[in-house]
Amino acid sequence: MKKGILGRKVGMTQVFATDGKLVPVTVISVEPNIVSQIKTVETDGYNAIQLATVDKKAKRSNKAEIGHLKKANSEPKRFLKEIRNVDVSQYNLGQELRADVFTAGELVDVSGISKGKGFQGVIKRHGQSRGPMGHGSQYHRALGSLGTMRPMRVLKGKKMPGQMGGDLVTVQNLEIVTIDLENNVILVKGNVPGPKKSLVIIKSAIRNEGKVNEPIELVSYELPEEESKPVEEPVVETASEEVKEETTEEVKEETTEDSSQETTEEATEEKTE
Repeated sequence: MKKGILGRKVGMTQVFATDGKLVPVTVISVEPNIVSQIKTVETDGYNAIQLATVDKKAKRSNKAEIGHLKKANSEPKRFLKEIRNVDVSQYNLGQELRADVFTAGELVDVSGISKGKGFQGVIKRHGQSRGPMGHGSQYHRALGSLGTMRPMRVLKGKKMPGQMGGDLVTVQNLEIVTIDLENNVILVKGNVPGPKKSLVIIKSAIRNEGKVNEPIELVSYELPEEESKPVEEPVVETASEEVKEETTEEVKEETTEDSSQETTEEATEEKTE
């Protein structure tokens, strides 16, 4: 069965595998998701769960939003999206989902709103060819024939200049490189639609549901922890009591000898006088 989670695009970076390969990845921040509603076939006609993420101030929410999320014992959230065709029996109202719903090496589909590119022509927007670039051509990057002979109108769906970007885009079969639960981050191999800080939906791959590749072993930049050895205190040899007594006796004898010599010298000096 399908599973999914909501996140926000942080940006792109690159990581190195242990075999020396450089892997371009997109960093997706996945804050805790709350199951705000469970839909079943009996009540709604289809099975789905509604996920809510990113806190929002209560003063910026209306009563309907506050009351809806209060049923799940949650504060108002900024983003609410449905994940269809899931096994609803595995979820409870108010349950918290984290990034570990997926595993490293699993294939997923990532959906997001693409970057807006403004009003563009048919060459950039639809990939049409330009005309001859000679000076007398008078047709370089303009729109081609609109096919207006019959029925004398422009048919619906004709590819023409207009607003480009800002559409829901899904990139399929992206591989999850690693999951960092400490920082609530998922690294996905390749690029993901949308600008930075935009909402993205990570779901199980439709074409390869349940497929898990061998996880990519990344280079670790953490220094190995050195085993803390106990500091050896310098050994101070203490003399035994017998040695101490001998040394004190020797010092006493030396002092007595010196004093006796001084007295004999004084006596001889007095006699000579």
